[in-house]
Amino acid sequence: MILYHSIAARSFRPLWMLEELELPYELRMMAFPPRVHDKSYLDINPCGTVPAFFDGDMRMTESAAICQYLAERHPVARLNVALDEADYGAWLNALHFGEATLTFPQTLVLRYSRFESPERLQPQVVEDYSRWFLSRLKTLTPRLEQNEFLCAGRFTAADVSVGYALLLAEQLGLHTSFTPAVAAYWQRLRQRPAFLRAQAAERAAASAQGVPLRPATELPG
Repeated sequence: MILYHSIAARSFRPLWMLEELELPYELRMMAFPPRVHDKSYLDINPCGTVPAFFDGDMRMTESAAICQYLAERHPVARLNVALDEADYGAWLNALHFGEATLTFPQTLVLRYSRFESPERLQPQVVEDYSRWFLSRLKTLTPRLEQNEFLCAGRFTAADVSVGYALLLAEQLGLHTSFTPAVAAYWQRLRQRPAFLRAQAAERAAASAQGVPLRPATELPG
């Protein structure tokens, strides 16, 4: 399997999953944003974004979908929730909540606080979508006050999906507004051995391939 990845970008989700599953993979690092720094990457992913993930001839470019694919293709690790389990619907919902509801508003915060030229920065957009993100994140608090992980009584791909949104929030400085339950959950996630291996893998691969080590959140678009 081959994963195209930028430091701390959405592609961290499938990287983390690969480490949780202990699968062999090749990590190809890209300077962020790839479509700016390497036009040939558009032949790999016409959207010009990371991730791009290959498993043989199969290509995927949506990070949460790759998490679901890996979890369901390798069920022995129990990072999926099976169709006949009670929490199957909750698993799917949390898996996609991490991207569609939690990561999306943060991309607007990122763009209009750091990526645009000075005259196009939009402080009101940044404030509004920061609040938007935090208000929706709080909906997880009741569940996390009662449970260690999001569903099925165990760590799953849904926690990877939401966990990346929390990683991005920390890089944007939004973590200081986490509720105590969410903050404790984030600390549990970031201490997982596979999470730490994924961070070490991206740093080592970036260094070996001559790609800047700064997170994507620190780079101009």
